[in-house]
Amino acid sequence: MRLDDLEESQHIEDRRGGSALGGRSIGLGTIAIALVAMYFGVDPNLILNVVQQVQPPAVEQPASNTAGQDPATKDPKVQFVSKVLWSTEQVWQDIFTRGGQVYVAPRLEIFTEATQTACGQGQAAMGPFYCPADQKVYIDLHFYQELQSRFKAPGDFSQAYVIAHEVGHHVQNLLGTSEKVQQARQQARSEAKANAYSVRLELQADCYAGVWAHHADQAFRILETGDVEEALRAATAIGDDALQKQAQGYVVPDSFTHGTSEQRVHWFQQGLHTGDVNACNTFKGAV
Repeated sequence: MRLDDLEESQHIEDRRGGSALGGRSIGLGTIAIALVAMYFGVDPNLILNVVQQVQPPAVEQPASNTAGQDPATKDPKVQFVSKVLWSTEQVWQDIFTRGGQVYVAPRLEIFTEATQTACGQGQAAMGPFYCPADQKVYIDLHFYQELQSRFKAPGDFSQAYVIAHEVGHHVQNLLGTSEKVQQARQQARSEAKANAYSVRLELQADCYAGVWAHHADQAFRILETGDVEEALRAATAIGDDALQKQAQGYVVPDSFTHGTSEQRVHWFQQGLHTGDVNACNTFKGAV
């Protein structure tokens, strides 16, 4: 992935260096559920508040804005995240402007182990997530090690896909899609039906990540040989069916919340090939 032409975002907060666990660690059962169900796009309204109920209040970590910092002293991983976030800002600002709308960029907080959010206490075990209540993307950079070792999806573009997916949730929040899905989930007559709405929301975020990649490559020539394959490996690795097979040896389709590996790959490619937000309507017809 080429980053030469990318600037760094002004919306990065680095809160590493302190623990927000409040003296008690997250339970192993919660970690297992989180690893299976929440990688790439946690639904904070349903999950974070549950975790908050079993954890004491988090200790606030001082925020450090990395903007203006000497590049020589920066963590290369933070620089990477910052540049990818900046590219999403450029892409979505352009798309929103052409549609007669205003894009308000999200902030991205880098934390270690746990952090307090407007959606409750966030845990590293949940993977990267977006909180609509404070319009922030949250990530513990150790997740990238998990992506490589546990999910066998190495590569910088697979890491960029993670960020682009969460920014996709921010786009959904700005467009009002997330609120409509939350209402539909609450009115659903069964858990399986409610989960089906979540799947469509997550697949649309995958498609939006593809839209970002399409336009970022056109504007900045970010893609190199093998990059798309990296993202597809990541999408395959974190499909609900793949995660459930890894965790328990079998799948329960009615419990899916993010979509199968095949679905996630399809919708990312849909956004990548078309570059069209209108082509990401996962709520119409079969997915």
